[in-house]
Amino acid sequence: MQIMMRYGKSGLPLDLPDEWDVTVIRKRPMPVLPDPFKALKEALAGPVGTRLLSGFSGGRGRVCILICDITRPVPNGLILPGLIRKLLDLGFDPASIGILVATGLHRPNEGEELREVVGSDRVMKTVRVENHFARNDEDHVLLGETRRGTPVKLDRRFVEADVRIVVGLVEPHFMAGYSGGRKVIAPGIAHSDTIRSIHGARLLEDQGVGNCIIEGNPLHQELTEIAAMVGECCAVNVVIDERRRISFLNFGDLEKSHLEAVAFVRPFAEVIVPHRFKTVITSAAGYPLDKNYYQTVKGMVAALDVLEPGGNLFVVSECSEGIGSPEYGACQKRLVERGPDEFMREILLKRQADIDEWETEMLLKVVRVGKIYLYSGSLCAHDRGLTGVQNIESLEDSVRESIAQTGDSRVAVIPEGPYVIPRCG
Repeated sequence: MQIMMRYGKSGLPLDLPDEWDVTVIRKRPMPVLPDPFKALKEALAGPVGTRLLSGFSGGRGRVCILICDITRPVPNGLILPGLIRKLLDLGFDPASIGILVATGLHRPNEGEELREVVGSDRVMKTVRVENHFARNDEDHVLLGETRRGTPVKLDRRFVEADVRIVVGLVEPHFMAGYSGGRKVIAPGIAHSDTIRSIHGARLLEDQGVGNCIIEGNPLHQELTEIAAMVGECCAVNVVIDERRRISFLNFGDLEKSHLEAVAFVRPFAEVIVPHRFKTVITSAAGYPLDKNYYQTVKGMVAALDVLEPGGNLFVVSECSEGIGSPEYGACQKRLVERGPDEFMREILLKRQADIDEWETEMLLKVVRVGKIYLYSGSLCAHDRGLTGVQNIESLEDSVRESIAQTGDSRVAVIPEGPYVIPRCG
């Protein structure tokens, strides 16, 4: 049996013996919108839980549109041209419209990469496109604190706009339940202080924090509270299928439209399987998510519920940009040098996490259950030493060793990685 794993831009073929009992875990077939441009037009004409876009600011004032950075495959090229055209038709001056890339603490997207993120040369030439920089104090405005005491500092370009629109992809997220909506605001355009607060270990270790959990998820609640402090915001939400075609699109009130999108994607993204497996093979979803090891952790966590305790988890990720940020590399170095127990003891004492420390914390959630093996064709020897997992040269050979070791030929394969959340039920 050959299965194409999501890996980089081209994929990675995986050959498994036909005599093995292989369960391939995918989303159920999803509908595809035949005309995304028409769907956007209809969505703008029928908003969820809010007034028509024409009712905002009367065609005057400043507009700020948030979009995700390069790590999210949002089909902006199909959304932004129609959205900008609608704003222009309503009378907004092109000079008053800005697009802000919600980078969080990720690096900025510039040059050809920025053009790829926006997806439209016409949009790039028509309106202003800028990156968010979480460490620039002067770029942010303090809105107060949440009930948990999180300082809410957000990019003033969004906060002070007359019309605020979020464009987001709604997919499973290993901390916030589902991505998109409120998450594009925080951590998307939040100050470093805010981001480090909402990623503190005492919050992320709560049982309610996890993939596909919205109700009772304290991180989701915190992000929703932060977004509400901004004031009225609208959102364009999209859901894509395994081939990254638009399956669902809506527009409306930030929270209500997002929850509608979550309700749509749930039955496709959450997949029930009959039992756990001693051998699980997954991916980091391919390009652009598997550009670094930092993002690769999401694929590991997504497979957690179907991994038999003590089992072997294999993840394929190109990691074309290496380990990730220097800060993340430093966190991983601490993990390798001090061990999981000491690392966790230290971070649980902090009110604010060190930058990117939370990804190491999430990695440890998987390490506690089974052994992790990483196949990556791009990581250098130094970065491999920081992964905290076993690096392998041959995926097929290592999987065969797992079958021989466990004596169990049942294998779960998740080609799309963190975009599919299997549950044992």
